[in-house]
Amino acid sequence: MPDVVNGNIAFDTYFAPHFQAAVPEAQFKALVTGMTAQYGRALGVEDKRSLDGRAGSLHLRFEKGIATVLLDVGAPPDERVTGLRFTGFVMANDSFARVTTEFAALPGTTGFLVAEIEGDHIRRVAAANADRQFAVGSTFKLYVLNELAAEIASSERAWSDVVPLSHLSFSSAATANWPKDTPVTLQTLANWMMSVSDNGAADTLIHLLGRERIEARMRSAGHSDPSRNIPFLTTVEAFALKGNNFSDLRGDFVKGDDAAQRKLVDVNADRLTLANVDGVSFGAGPRFIDSLEWFASPSDVARAMIDLRARRSPQAMAAMAINNGVGPVAAEPWRYLGYKGGSENGVLSMSLLGERKADGKWFVVTASWNNPDANLASDRLVGLVTRLLALAAK
Repeated sequence: MPDVVNGNIAFDTYFAPHFQAAVPEAQFKALVTGMTAQYGRALGVEDKRSLDGRAGSLHLRFEKGIATVLLDVGAPPDERVTGLRFTGFVMANDSFARVTTEFAALPGTTGFLVAEIEGDHIRRVAAANADRQFAVGSTFKLYVLNELAAEIASSERAWSDVVPLSHLSFSSAATANWPKDTPVTLQTLANWMMSVSDNGAADTLIHLLGRERIEARMRSAGHSDPSRNIPFLTTVEAFALKGNNFSDLRGDFVKGDDAAQRKLVDVNADRLTLANVDGVSFGAGPRFIDSLEWFASPSDVARAMIDLRARRSPQAMAAMAINNGVGPVAAEPWRYLGYKGGSENGVLSMSLLGERKADGKWFVVTASWNNPDANLASDRLVGLVTRLLALAAK
């Protein structure tokens, strides 16, 4: 078993055909990637128990913990695995203090918050730099979703409304190469924006809802420094201003106040377009992440999650839960788990909202990592955040 988890044995050599049909190789790889990010490499098997030699349980030891596994093996001549289920994990001697130390050792700056949510109250369980502003990348899309859900709750719009895909962007997994103005529903745009962080869906929604209304929603949700995100940039506007093609505008934008920045974006709307984004300039490393980004503290993200949950919108909550960011094993102790992440060169952010199965209590787990001097290893943040989530689940 350690060999298949560590990728040292072929998937179809280890698993029987009907297991492969039920759990495709890509899905299995995603599962083990999440496990090894959190617990390290698989080392060996312990405490095997079986009544017939073909079905039973075992403990799989990882570098940082132990998993309980239920296993079924086919009868001769094909003795490949027919059933496999990870039923629980225990991190060896883990603690919030230990994770805090590992966060502090990362290059650059980091901050995180684990908090129990009681109504609109945040009860901190563990935190480091929770009130510091960080570049958070696509985490800004929480504010777009929040405004969309609010406008639907007030009957201004409906999830089934059909609108044109009006503003394409790059890094758009769902809408890449789609024809401009393709008709899509608002719910489809929200699902794309949250599940695969589609930038074309996000920019279409920002233009549709209006940046000023999203800014107002961000302020009402309790962002501690909203000016950092005013004007509320689309992804194309941010990428354009960061790129080499707009070095003439970038300095004025960075030094300007909110009104001056808004005027610069409005006056140059016909220039700040996808066709003028210089993608080549993003190949070398982080670009202006301290001054030209979307910003939030871990506490700000928690307040945004609280405001979104208060909408009581099944569709918004479902959009957040399509991709939980940590995989099925880490999500098992949670009745609900919603997620939004953000990333670009030098920027990583992960934020989760969960309802604990054990007692129905709600928690936010959010973390950010910035380094203006180097790109970041995403697996390191994934591992730390999944450990925070596991500690919050206890």
